[in-house]
Amino acid sequence: MSKTSKRILRAIAEVGFIVFLFYTNLVMGEFTRAHRAQTPQPFLSALVDVFTTTNAIIAFVAALVGYVVIEIIRAYLND
Repeated sequence: MSKTSKRILRAIAEVGFIVFLFYTNLVMGEFTRAHRAQTPQPFLSALVDVFTTTNAIIAFVAALVGYVVIEIIRAYLND
């Protein structure tokens, strides 16, 4: 596998992980909001409330910004 392919895969993995953390945080917050966690139904409604186009845009923009910042820090520390 070429060096470029490895960098692209690493970028996808890191951005994906940041998006995963973003959505995990949103689902946990939505699920526990107003103490609705006592019944099983709110989990599905929390997922529906969280997975919106607006949240997806925010997640990917935040993930890309986070990735760029981490890469800048890595480059600075490696020099």
